[in-house]
Amino acid sequence: MKRVLIISASPRANGNSDILAQRFAQGAIDAGNIVDIVNLREKRIAYCTGCNYCQKHQGDCCLKDDVDGIIDQMIASDVLVFATPTYFYSMAGQLKVLIDRTTGKYAEIKNKEVYYLISAQDTNEKLLSKVVVALEGFTMDCLEGTLEKGVLFASGVAEKGEVNKTDYPQKAYAMGQSV
Repeated sequence: MKRVLIISASPRANGNSDILAQRFAQGAIDAGNIVDIVNLREKRIAYCTGCNYCQKHQGDCCLKDDVDGIIDQMIASDVLVFATPTYFYSMAGQLKVLIDRTTGKYAEIKNKEVYYLISAQDTNEKLLSKVVVALEGFTMDCLEGTLEKGVLFASGVAEKGEVNKTDYPQKAYAMGQSV
């Protein structure tokens, strides 16, 4: 049994990447894991101001919002799942802001298995791979002991819920079951 944390950057409840996150979660639960989902649209997350307060205070941030709790969940998890829509061939801004805010404690987020669930209107996987490269800049280059376990590109979906007309939700479920 593993502790799985899914971070959904979908700005739309039941949007395409949100649906993938829910299906991955159900697969992981059905496989006997403990799953938490953090919907960033429901959280108050301020931008990092680059003040370096965290560098002088054991990683604690001077900004008081929902980030500390999310980072604590990231540290406590065995598996991190990042679900994001694609914007200009990168992750959604709210996910990038969260990643930036881990500056003070990212060294404590280690030995994680990671999965990426990426939805996009575009169908060109070469261009969509840029989203993964951006995420890997955090997960693979900055987090010690990370093992990348899976990537799902749900391409060709734009309208809210359109992913349900494809086999991508089943693929996300199967990926969750493999945890």
